[in-house]
Amino acid sequence: MGLFDFAKSIGKKLFDSEEEGGEKIKQHIQVDNPGIDDLDVIVSDGIARIKGKAKDRASMEKAVLMAGNVLGVKEVNADELQAPPEEGNVRFYEIQKGDTLWAIAKQFLGNGNKYTDIFEANREVIKDPDLIYPGQKIRIPLS
Repeated sequence: MGLFDFAKSIGKKLFDSEEEGGEKIKQHIQVDNPGIDDLDVIVSDGIARIKGKAKDRASMEKAVLMAGNVLGVKEVNADELQAPPEEGNVRFYEIQKGDTLWAIAKQFLGNGNKYTDIFEANREVIKDPDLIYPGQKIRIPLS
């Protein structure tokens, strides 16, 4: 899946030092495990490296987003996170100031009422559809 950029200065605070960062991010992903087996996370120089086996491409993408939307993480490297090929059309989107899931759904899916589709596709990343923040990255299922 490669390397993904994130905003290092925003996100959920999970760790105080990179030494504990990998374990804290691993625990964070495992709480709402999107379907990753043999998960391991290492954080160094603001880069979270994720290893393991994903049951599908969506699970892999969710794990990357969960790790990247953590304060102190500027990049996620998922080269060692195995997953089957994508089975649908997905777009990644960075939340902008003033965005709502309703507005994002209207823009990309043509109907604001489909915000629930975006929420469901990001349930592990977004805990409350009314609480999203600028810089957070999400996945938008287009098909």
